[in-house]
Amino acid sequence: MVPKKPLALRAFTLCMRVATELKGEREVILFAYRTGDFDELNVWRELDGRLSFYLSGDGVFFQVPELGALETHLCVTWDSRSGAAALYMDGRRSLMKIYKKGHQVRPGGKVILGQDPDNFLGNFDAKQSFIGEITDVNMWDSVLSYGTIQDLYSGRRVPRGNVFDWETAELKVHGQVEVVTHDDL
Repeated sequence: MVPKKPLALRAFTLCMRVATELKGEREVILFAYRTGDFDELNVWRELDGRLSFYLSGDGVFFQVPELGALETHLCVTWDSRSGAAALYMDGRRSLMKIYKKGHQVRPGGKVILGQDPDNFLGNFDAKQSFIGEITDVNMWDSVLSYGTIQDLYSGRRVPRGNVFDWETAELKVHGQVEVVTHDDL
């Protein structure tokens, strides 16, 4: 995915819709943002089913219902000023955790959906690849309110992502990826 603006972030909301039939077989990555030297922002489904995200190092983990074949609306939020991090599933918020207070996501990287680059756009591990559907990926450079995330989950119109807007995003497809539009269903 090609961002609309550099990912120099002190806060963000990242949302997507996800469906997979992989259950406890392996960890899978949903979203990866990597600069030349660092995994700046990664969102994972861990081997034990927890969902997590990582900002340049150790991650923050959320014990939530496991992803499955039915589409799940997933959002992660984080604010550098307070360190407040949360995960939303189908409009419901997890408990809040304090994570990486004062950190900043650095610009100049590349975003990949469903695969973890172990270096700058290379050394992919097939055992970490996502198998399923990822759609409706939107990102804002702020933390959206609880009500706005519920509206987004419910399909109500909200301001589109100012970092990524799925409706207008430029996608560069590599490997065994099939882009299917709702018109194709």
